Amino acid sequence: MRILVCVKRVPAPGSRINVTENGLNVDTAHLGFTTSPHEECALEEAAQLAEQHGGSVSVLTVGPAEAEEQLRYAASVGGNEFTLVLNDTGQDWDPQRTARTITEAIAQLEADSGVFDLILFGNESADAGGYQVGVRVAVALDRPMVNGIKGIEIEDSSLVANREVDGGLEVYSLLTPAVLGVKEGINLPRYPTMKGRLASKKADIQVAQIEALPGPQQLVRLHRPEEKVTETEVLGTGPDAASRVVDLLDELGVL
Repeated sequence: MRILVCVKRVPAPGSRINVTENGLNVDTAHLGFTTSPHEECALEEAAQLAEQHGGSVSVLTVGPAEAEEQLRYAASVGGNEFTLVLNDTGQDWDPQRTARTITEAIAQLEADSGVFDLILFGNESADAGGYQVGVRVAVALDRPMVNGIKGIEIEDSSLVANREVDGGLEVYSLLTPAVLGVKEGINLPRYPTMKGRLASKKADIQVAQIEALPGPQQLVRLHRPEEKVTETEVLGTGPDAASRVVDLLDELGVL
């Protein structure tokens, strides 16, 4: 079974995000980066499926040269083949251009090594959260696609995918080759072993340059919400603070 996982380099969740002066980019000067969490789960799911049913896991990313770090991480947790499509413009491409680039990259990989039985995306990226790229790629490849997946089972030339809804599950049967958008929580991603980390340093990463056309969707500016500042008043310490606490609770109307 051949599986492809598409991942994205994103600022580490919880980081303080600053915007550049022109309002068009995230200021990355003091940011750490990681693989988008949904896609980290997609990578783990691919590794588990390959272990259970046999096969290989290829990993593809579109990004700057520094995104090699995310591919080497993928190598340490079960990835076998790696492709970096360079975006050296200094900012993310629009969803249409990204999807066209990935579609062309997949076509090249499949021409060389055969069709992927399953292509996995994250449900959405942790930074842009557009929910678009995986769907656009599936449509361009004319393959069935379901997003929000929390369970995958392989059955001969088809697969069964589960999606959580209020009060239950939606169950989909898809003929392969197929595309799925995986949601965080489908599994618990493994930690890289020392052996995996050492192997990742030797991983062969193929670098490609694909000139896909931009789409009509254009970023106008990024806006970071104003931070809310809260003040903390210390009422006192020890038994002496008890009367002030009682007075405060009385003011709040909870006594």
